[in-house]
Amino acid sequence: MNLLRSQYVRGISLKREEIPSFNQYPFSLPSLKTMDEVPFHPKVTFLIGENGMGKSTLLEAVAVALGFNAEGGSFNFNFSTFDSHSVLGDYLKVIKGIDRPSDGFFLRAESFYNVASNIEEMDREGGAPKVIDSFGGRSLHEQSHGEAFFSTFLHRFRGNGIYILDEPEAALSPLRQMSMLTRIHDLVREHSQFIIATHSPIIMAYPDAAIYEFSEEGISEKKLEETNHYRIMKQFFDDKKRMLHHLLDE
Repeated sequence: MNLLRSQYVRGISLKREEIPSFNQYPFSLPSLKTMDEVPFHPKVTFLIGENGMGKSTLLEAVAVALGFNAEGGSFNFNFSTFDSHSVLGDYLKVIKGIDRPSDGFFLRAESFYNVASNIEEMDREGGAPKVIDSFGGRSLHEQSHGEAFFSTFLHRFRGNGIYILDEPEAALSPLRQMSMLTRIHDLVREHSQFIIATHSPIIMAYPDAAIYEFSEEGISEKKLEETNHYRIMKQFFDDKKRMLHHLLDE
């Protein structure tokens, strides 16, 4: 399979000449001030960094630019409980590949409850088959947040798709995060592409991927072992007593 041909999103760039001011949010974020073109991996691209660096803001903009609802869901979801997404998507150029996805989903932990509620509303309005059937058949509100999140990932993602995930580890245990790696790999082999914002070294360990770290210096590509997330976690567990002494010593 030709990876360049099969790649749904080849990268993104800013329409810098159209941006009114780099002193206004979100363009004032260091990662956006210095951002030029960011090429995406044909299989999995990770956006990582500390809170406030803009990775979720950029991920949301990519999702909106591709036609997803800002709060999440498939291309067919168009509800809005609170219009809070940034204007970044209007100034973002998405560089698409030749192939077009037949499936897609924007999965974000912070607004997943709203997606679950919208599914129930659509099913109450009637029609067959029920929307919930494609999510495993059981109400997402009748499951724990983690169960519902993983059930969506397991059942609703059908392959041949573009899947955008915003901090999926927020709902998943470490064991579920490992299971997620297996599912990602299965879907990648079914001609799928992922763009994931995450803090989890487990999830970003997927081997066939690009990792972009967002910092005060901008956006830079890193290997897993070079990321702050990996180094801090490794340092903590390699010398837990010393780290706890420094953290808790009064």
